[in-house]
Amino acid sequence: MLSLAFFLLIHAKTFSQQKPPDTVRTGIYITSIHDIDFKQKEYTIILWLWLKYKNRDFDFAQNLEIPQAKSFSKSFSTVDSSNDEIYLLMKLQCIMKDSWRISNFPFDKQRLRLTFENSQFDSRTLVFAPDTLGKHYDPRFTINGWNIDSFTININKQTYETAFGDPTLDKPHTEYSAFRVRISISRNAIGIFWKMFLGMYVAFIIAFACFFIHSDNIDSRFGLSVGSLFAVVGNKYIIDSALPESTSFTLVDTLHGLTLFFIIGVIIANAYTLMLKKSGKARETKRFDRMASITMLILYIILNIYFIAEAKTGG
Repeated sequence: MLSLAFFLLIHAKTFSQQKPPDTVRTGIYITSIHDIDFKQKEYTIILWLWLKYKNRDFDFAQNLEIPQAKSFSKSFSTVDSSNDEIYLLMKLQCIMKDSWRISNFPFDKQRLRLTFENSQFDSRTLVFAPDTLGKHYDPRFTINGWNIDSFTININKQTYETAFGDPTLDKPHTEYSAFRVRISISRNAIGIFWKMFLGMYVAFIIAFACFFIHSDNIDSRFGLSVGSLFAVVGNKYIIDSALPESTSFTLVDTLHGLTLFFIIGVIIANAYTLMLKKSGKARETKRFDRMASITMLILYIILNIYFIAEAKTGG
C-alpha cells in the first residue's frame, strides 16, 4: 500500500512537471505607420492587438512587453471575461527603434520588426499562437510613400542569458514565448530621388557647359567648373544630414563621388585646353573639347544608369 502511494505521488509530480503551457491566441491589425525618422532610427506605429487566454494570472494589460519599443501607450483597452476565456483588445501607439539599411537609399527596402511578450511568465507557462483570420493591416492608409512587400507572423522563443535574479533557476538562462511581426517595405523613390539629386545633376550640367564656352574665356570655364564642384559637395552634406551614419559606401556616396570625379575631369580638360591654346593649336583645341565632352557625357550617363539600376534591384 505504501509503495502504491509512493508511485502515485511520483506520477503526479511527473505529470505536473510535464503540464503544457497555456496558449494565448494573438492577433494584430495595423492602421498606421508614420513618422519614419532615419536620423533617429525610429518610427511610430498604431495598431490593434487582441489576446485570448484562460489563465487570469497573465494580465496582459499590465504585463505586455514590446522589447524594441522606445515607448508605447494604450489609447483604448477592453476586457471580456465571459465563457471562461479572457478576451483583451487594445489599441496601441508605439515608438519603435530599429536599424535602417541605407546602402541603396533612396531605393532602399526596410524590414520593420515588432515583438510581443509577457514580462512575467516565461515559455514554460505561456506560449503564443497566431490568430491569422482576416487581414493584418489596412492597405489604404497604413504607410504613406512606401509599399508593403510582405507581412509575416512567427511564433518562437526569445532567449535571455540571465536568470533575472530568480534563485530557483540552475543557470542564467530564460526563454519567453514571442509573437513576432515582420513587415518588409520598399520606398516609392522616384520623386524623392529627383528632389535630392537634382541639384547635383544641375551642377554637373553647368560644369559640362564649359566645353561650349570658347577657349578664349578660360577664366569662365574654370570659374563654372570649380563652382559646380562646391555645389556638389554642399548637396551631399545636405543629404547626409538627414541620414544616419554608415560605415558602408552608399548610393548617395557613389553618385556624388562619381559627379565630383567627372567635374574634376572637366577641370583637368580645361587645363589641357589652356595648354593647347597657349601652344597655338586652335584646331586641336576644338577637336579635344568635342571629344572630351562627348566621352565624359556618355560615360557619366552610363555609370549613373548602372549604379541606380543596381540599387533598385539590390534594395
